[in-house]
Amino acid sequence: MSDFEPIGVVGAGTMGAGIAETAARAGVHCVLHDPVPEALAAGRERIARSVQRSVDKGRITVDELQAVTGRLTTAPDVSGLAGCRLIIEAAPERLELKHQIFAALSEVAPDAVLASNTSSIPITAIAPAAARPDLVVGMHFFNPPPVMRLLEVIAGVESSEHALATARAAGEALGKHVIDAADVPGFVVNRCNRPFLLEALKLLQEQVADVETIDRICRLGGGFRMGPFELSDLVGVDVGVEVARSFHELSFGEPRWRPSPLAARMAAAGLHGRKTGRGWYRYGDGPHRPEDPPAPDVSGAADRLVVIAGDLGIAHDLAALADHAGWRVAAPGETDDVPFICLDCAADPSDEVLQGAPRAILCAGTSLVSADEGGNAVGFHALPPLMPGGLVELTKGRDTAPAVADAAEAFFSSLGLHTAWVGDAPGLVLGRIVCQLINEAAFALGEGVAGLDDIDAGMELGVNHPRGPLAWADHIGLDHVFGVIAGLHAESGEERYRPAPLLRRLVLEGRLGEATGEGFRVHEGPDGEHVHDEHCGHEH
Repeated sequence: MSDFEPIGVVGAGTMGAGIAETAARAGVHCVLHDPVPEALAAGRERIARSVQRSVDKGRITVDELQAVTGRLTTAPDVSGLAGCRLIIEAAPERLELKHQIFAALSEVAPDAVLASNTSSIPITAIAPAAARPDLVVGMHFFNPPPVMRLLEVIAGVESSEHALATARAAGEALGKHVIDAADVPGFVVNRCNRPFLLEALKLLQEQVADVETIDRICRLGGGFRMGPFELSDLVGVDVGVEVARSFHELSFGEPRWRPSPLAARMAAAGLHGRKTGRGWYRYGDGPHRPEDPPAPDVSGAADRLVVIAGDLGIAHDLAALADHAGWRVAAPGETDDVPFICLDCAADPSDEVLQGAPRAILCAGTSLVSADEGGNAVGFHALPPLMPGGLVELTKGRDTAPAVADAAEAFFSSLGLHTAWVGDAPGLVLGRIVCQLINEAAFALGEGVAGLDDIDAGMELGVNHPRGPLAWADHIGLDHVFGVIAGLHAESGEERYRPAPLLRRLVLEGRLGEATGEGFRVHEGPDGEHVHDEHCGHEH
């Protein structure tokens, strides 16, 4: 038997029963306690149904089912946890209730490591109720625990290394990818994921795009499984509002985490998402939204010319796609021919801009209206990696010529890319959301909330993001990311868009990501060397 067996679980609701099931399936003996008999019986039945479904689907045998259920014991009284070496509390998110539970657990199991599965209450606020605060840690599982691979282990102010090591070892034995988190609002994942919905709500409030368009851009342009509003409806709009209020309160009014009045209004109206039949979408017998359309076919360009100016990563992606689609690709000054379209991807001001050709300006560090005041250009934005099936956002100014808008849409469609017309702003939709995710991750890394690899793994495994934000930043280019954030800060004047000090420093030092060999990480150089990473403190 390991140093943490048997594991006790307090609370037989969705999370508690899920944690107990995870332990039993992993071969770990577990005692499930709930003081409410009906809740305890329901939790046991929930586990039995879940394991039976695995038998019905051929994933486990009847003998394995019996072994799993044999490792699970229920305890109607808290004294049944007396022999447990690790006890995980999964009770409702009320501090006074958790204080009562931890005080009782200290009496029946004075030497046990006591862990809370809280997602919103500081571990340091829970610990004083225990006889030994040094034995109190956070073990934040993600829902549903038997499926989600991530576990955050959180150190309170007084958490001992023994308690933390016990929690990590138990998490690994349960088959989880364990990451370490500081005791801050939201820990790692919920903190770093704040901008996914909050920035989407800000875009909606500013009427840059509607709900359906924002979600579609995130799916097709960013590779997210669900858009922010679909996810909000799934979690519960009311739940999201309460979490936002908690973040704002615990952070003493951090502008990056200011709750949205739009979401608060929806919650007040009882439009809570799937569970009420209506939230940002309506839920009935049919699908809540149409299926995403297939990508346009990559069409032959008949050797037409496109001029691409600028050295950002997105310029290289577009040049590669255009070449693959049969376009003749040139840089400014390489030809006297008039191109079908000229793409300005943050070009050097000294670059020659061809006159007489339709012009599309990348809206990264600026909005279209700031970059082309009085001009007839169209604005666009997309993030690397860009490939057929992806999406490019387009925006018009007051004086954008219809022929220029048509040319831009035709060009991007010829590359096999979806397009979406949105309002004007630095980064447009996806750029704002993703660059804010990266900026939040940079704040977390710079403030010691978690390590670089733990932040990226947490976002991929905890909330199913297509890639970790810091790895994505290095691929996009930190100059591109910083440009969007700084542009939003300059044009809006809002402190929610202030760049993270670490992000700013890396850009000033010329460490821009993969293109320069070093960004948040150090990347392999042409000679294959790996250089020590000052930010992570380890070799790559």
